[in-house]
Amino acid sequence: MPNNLDLTSIQAVLSDMDGVLWRGDTPLPGFHNFFDFLQNRAIPFILVTNNAGKTLTQYLQRFSGLGVHLRPENILTSAIATAIYLRQELPTGAKLYVIGEAGLQEAMREAEFSLVDNAPTVDAVVAGIDRELTYQKLKQATLLIQRGARFIGSNGDLSFPTEDGLAPGAGAILAALQAATGVAPTIIGKPKRLMFDIAVQKIGCDRAQTVMIGDRFDTDILGGQGAGLKTIFVTTGVDNEESIRHKEIPPDAIFSGLEELIRVWQTHEVKESKV
Repeated sequence: MPNNLDLTSIQAVLSDMDGVLWRGDTPLPGFHNFFDFLQNRAIPFILVTNNAGKTLTQYLQRFSGLGVHLRPENILTSAIATAIYLRQELPTGAKLYVIGEAGLQEAMREAEFSLVDNAPTVDAVVAGIDRELTYQKLKQATLLIQRGARFIGSNGDLSFPTEDGLAPGAGAILAALQAATGVAPTIIGKPKRLMFDIAVQKIGCDRAQTVMIGDRFDTDILGGQGAGLKTIFVTTGVDNEESIRHKEIPPDAIFSGLEELIRVWQTHEVKESKV
């Protein structure tokens, strides 16, 4: 596999979760070695995920249950990024209609917005993944957007990887609302630059020495490139090596998964120490 990246130059890591760290509920090979490697070398990292369904606490608990203990600053979800964006756009207490799960709802409440269900008008409709989506929710959001509410999407992923295959993502819900209203959403998550800029600011390292690891070209790799980061593609998720090779700007490196990435990174370290 091509590898044009000097891994010893990397000082900070951003990484996707689904398709990189795990698929569904199953950790992928190299999961524990990846975190041991970063933590033993004091390499700062942030897990940057478009998944707005889970809360920060749920993610921390999931990692803890898998034997990896993270701090809140190690995780940035599209729900958190959406809340940061809306705090810049709307006043405290602004009314929101939210289609989404606990992660998106909690992020909006913690940003001091008012979540409403039956108001005739709201300041914004905010939509993300919702595995309890109903026709009534789509209808209510459609009517509110038609009445002038801003239309915000946590992320535009049409699908996401599960143990059973690819399942509909937040982007599929956004597409339904756009089709019904004729209004395109403002999307916050990857590949939009806002997510990456927030992460880079939090991690405090130079962009040229920061790498984005992902399994989707159109979100992780394209977004990382647009934000001025190095990029590593792993073939354990949505896209594959053959499809990546045909892209106009390929990632800086391609690996079969975390196991190969860490093995090659360690090899680079050994070569560097002998120079």
